[in-house]
Amino acid sequence: MRLKLGAPGIVLGLLCLMYLILFVNRVNMSTAAPLMKADLKLSNTQLGLAFSAFAIPYAFFQLIGGWIGDKLGARLTLSACCAIVGVSTVLMGMAGGFASLFALRLALGFGEGAAFPTATRAMSSWTPVERWGFAQGITHSFSRIGNALTPPLMAGLLVFVSWRGSFVILGLLSFVWLVAWALYFRNDPREHPSITAAELTKLPRPASGARRSIPWLPLARRILPVTIVDFCYGWTLWLFLTWIPAFFFENYHLNLQSTAMFSAGVLFAGVVGDTVGGLITDWLLHKTDSLVTARRFVIVAGFLGAFVFLLPVVLIHNLTWAAVSLSLAFFFAELIVAPIWAVPMDIAPRYSGTASGMMNFGFGVAGLVSPSSFGYLVDRTGSWVAPFIGSIALLLLGAILACRLRPDKPFVDARVEYQPAHST
Repeated sequence: MRLKLGAPGIVLGLLCLMYLILFVNRVNMSTAAPLMKADLKLSNTQLGLAFSAFAIPYAFFQLIGGWIGDKLGARLTLSACCAIVGVSTVLMGMAGGFASLFALRLALGFGEGAAFPTATRAMSSWTPVERWGFAQGITHSFSRIGNALTPPLMAGLLVFVSWRGSFVILGLLSFVWLVAWALYFRNDPREHPSITAAELTKLPRPASGARRSIPWLPLARRILPVTIVDFCYGWTLWLFLTWIPAFFFENYHLNLQSTAMFSAGVLFAGVVGDTVGGLITDWLLHKTDSLVTARRFVIVAGFLGAFVFLLPVVLIHNLTWAAVSLSLAFFFAELIVAPIWAVPMDIAPRYSGTASGMMNFGFGVAGLVSPSSFGYLVDRTGSWVAPFIGSIALLLLGAILACRLRPDKPFVDARVEYQPAHST
């Protein structure tokens, strides 16, 4: 018996693969960092700055990337994003020093910056409302699969090719996905040749009437509390994405293969966390019919769990304790992802691409300062404790601020506030 996914299922599958590929290309440098550091003669501070370079355009494009996706459509926007990611990753294998590495990480940030808000735009059209949490959870689970696969994948590639060759091979994967997406996806599900009438009845109705300009300032004010909470989450995620392999390599003096295995184990916990977070938030919404309960409860639980399990990392110097504690901390941190990405969709479904980009601006800003601050503090103090303490404090702050999120209060565009209730 053949399993029939249907067009919405195939679109979600393509988005899952995109998240995986983009995160492999985002974090591959973390595993290769010890070799790149020696070959290119970089300090930990320079390495941290190269990590953070990605986040400069990435943060900026969170503000306009969703708008680009809303205007140009997910088909063209995501195709362009993956083309830029592929080229910049291939060229990263040709970096000659800090300056070229920094520039190519900037280019990678340009490519990935608009991708995730635009993917949210695609999800809001191709996924039933009651499955938005699951869609965000499963796609971000694939991004964490990318995180978890990258260390052993890079370690395996490095057996056969240099770190330079590994970047070329991984960069080419983006172009394979690009072709599949451009051929299959349509911005409007009604235009897809394979979609059925039954599938269309389950999808959100497209807004009728002329497309209105985006109310930037009012929408930004409404999303700002979510942006701040996302910054608190993003600080710790950037730590895991960029420094965990180096933490095991330098703090516990492991070889590259052992470092890759420990890092993959920690990052795989995030795969489970993303999926569980998406399932729980949708289950709570179904059981309670309360967006506050479904979103806020899971976000707060994630922050508090990550806070608790990062404490042993700074208090106990033991490899087993560190690996287990980091895995549990990452699991809880990733519970946050699905509900926090669903919140902009709940608040402003008409502007979901732009709203989710505004939210993820907080994550982008965290990426500007978290990796570079981490590397600087390690160089200055000679210890890995101080950077982890900063993450612990922000996790607690995030839990407190998340208690004030109101996904149940939809954004009202003042320009149409007084239209009749039946208007859309």
